[in-house]
Amino acid sequence: MGIAITEEHRALAASVHGFARRNIAARGMDHEPFRAALAAQGLLGLHLPERYGGQGGGLQELAVALEALGEHCTPGSHLPTVLASAVIARATAEAPPSRDGSLLVHGLLAGLAAGTLTAAVALPGGARAAAAGPAATALGSPGADLFVLPLPDGRWAALDRADCAAEGLDGIDLSRRLAAVTAHAVPDDRVLGGVTSGLVADLAAVLLGAEACGVAAWAVTTAAGHARVREQFGRPIGQFQGVKHKCAAMLVALEHARAAVWDAARALDGDGPPDEAALAAGTAGVLAADAAVRCAADAIQVLGGIGYTYEHDAHLYYRRALSLRALSGDPGEWAERVAGLAAGGVRRRMEPDLPEEAGALREGIRASVASLAGAEPLDRLARLAGEGWIMPHLPRPWGRAASPLEQVVIHQEFRDLKRPNLGIAAWAVPSIVRYGTLRQQERFLPKTLTGEIMWCQLFSEPGAGSDLASLTTKAVRVEGGWSLSGQKIWNSLAQWAHWAICLARTDSDAPKHEGITYFLVEMSAPGVTVRPLKEINGEEIFNEVFLDDVFVPDDLVVGQVGQGWRVARDTLSHERVALGDSWGPGSRHTDMVRLIGELGGPGALRPAALEESGRLWASGQALSALGLRVTLSQLSGGESGTASSVRKLLGMRHSQAVSEFCWSLAPASPYWNRMILTTRAFTIGGGTTEVQLNIIAERALGLPRDP
Repeated sequence: MGIAITEEHRALAASVHGFARRNIAARGMDHEPFRAALAAQGLLGLHLPERYGGQGGGLQELAVALEALGEHCTPGSHLPTVLASAVIARATAEAPPSRDGSLLVHGLLAGLAAGTLTAAVALPGGARAAAAGPAATALGSPGADLFVLPLPDGRWAALDRADCAAEGLDGIDLSRRLAAVTAHAVPDDRVLGGVTSGLVADLAAVLLGAEACGVAAWAVTTAAGHARVREQFGRPIGQFQGVKHKCAAMLVALEHARAAVWDAARALDGDGPPDEAALAAGTAGVLAADAAVRCAADAIQVLGGIGYTYEHDAHLYYRRALSLRALSGDPGEWAERVAGLAAGGVRRRMEPDLPEEAGALREGIRASVASLAGAEPLDRLARLAGEGWIMPHLPRPWGRAASPLEQVVIHQEFRDLKRPNLGIAAWAVPSIVRYGTLRQQERFLPKTLTGEIMWCQLFSEPGAGSDLASLTTKAVRVEGGWSLSGQKIWNSLAQWAHWAICLARTDSDAPKHEGITYFLVEMSAPGVTVRPLKEINGEEIFNEVFLDDVFVPDDLVVGQVGQGWRVARDTLSHERVALGDSWGPGSRHTDMVRLIGELGGPGALRPAALEESGRLWASGQALSALGLRVTLSQLSGGESGTASSVRKLLGMRHSQAVSEFCWSLAPASPYWNRMILTTRAFTIGGGTTEVQLNIIAERALGLPRDP
């Protein structure tokens, strides 16, 4: 998905793409017809109030448009012009056009929206005082009509060209100008009250970050398209895992950056207090431009020699990405800023804005929560299961057939009332609901939902881990049922489980993904032997399970005989969502900040460690934003696509990185000693990193499957 997730924003993105295809016919500098076309389309004033000639939107709408234009490497003054108007509008947002000189500023905004004025903006990441000493480096043409510059006293001003001296600078971007600007005079009515370098930097992080996402999106699409058709050694290069994984990793970096920019745009639009907006903008500053540089560079790598030629557009996008990173500020400095805000207690609220109908739902759910909270523990547990609160998305009577909106409200209202963690059962129950018989559902589901039945999973084998369909455990037909024989491994909690979901091959002559059947196996049945495996952290969660002529009656087959792979895929889909939604206790960015506080705060860290902590916080916050985007997309009727695989991949790596970093700060801590070892399993269980990359490449990018 792009930055746009609502139907209205997706329509805006499609419209801007259409405009760009019609109007960007050649590379080069800005020209009057193109600027006039931008203004006529309303793209110069998307974010401005209608009283200034704008479209009445906000930074979210502008970010959607900038991402789309970024995919076409839009030349010229569009980005600096809309950045300038965004800065100026912040200065005048509280003043009507007739007071305190804002009439003049009103005219500036109207001119910028209409395309009759162009602008250049000094970026705090590289800008210096404009009125004295070295000139400020500004994004935009030295021939711009208006320059937004910092003053020696920390204030900012919007100055006419006549009040400045500007010279062109040589930059790496061939289709966008830079200028060195010095102010000669600063009229009082051109000082932008309330504008600070921090605000300008935050706005630039969002708007430059949005265009960076567009650059990265072009790189991903171009690399994947080439990999699908370019053949070497008799097959498409996209079938080679090295190329496939590179393209998938590009998409993962892009989605991570998109989530950060999207959240920063909505934060600066007023969704949360100023310190939250600063934290969100810092997260975009850490991730977005870096993602564009990485994706553009990797696209050239996938393209090979053709990507290194001047004739191909790849170098234009790589140049644009490098320029955006240089102008938006050093990601390391952004990371230090993020670390300081996080250590100071600033937290970004990741809650969806729900429609009005949520209020009526909330009233009834809140009353039920209050009633449950007052019940005795055993009665409460029975009611939670019987009333469908444990897995509310399931159909009645096992759940509440809750819509996505109702699920969100239930999640919010149950925060302070703990519901049982079903573990493996959370993956098995939906498959039994969907494919099981009524008798199976009535026998197993009530006691599973109350925790009276614990489950384990007998899927993986010594020779069939990620390649699960290669399993060799056999099920032979006997009177009244089946006899299962084989070995299973990596079976979490099998030594305590009452029942297992199990895959076994019932037809050895069938194709690989057929002839497999899905069984329910009683773990106390004769022939079942469980041997715990000690893990590297000293715990015994995993097990290997031996099945020696274990009898399973016919009524414990789930789904049709020989069609167990279909049921298993349903189970595994629930597994990936569950793992991707929560990536383990004690390995989040919030735990990291807590540890830093215990060690004396950010001042106790080496500079490199402070920067690393900021990068980890930004990564975790963007991961939370990605989860919120998926929720909102589902609420609006959209599809999450491969989001579960993207979130799992990012979440598992993030957990490992946090644990490694925290252990480096506290190597004598028993807790972090355990966590650095425990999280090693996170990129293996539930689908390895490599399998997830294959899924993303094949399903999201259309790259050919491995032979």
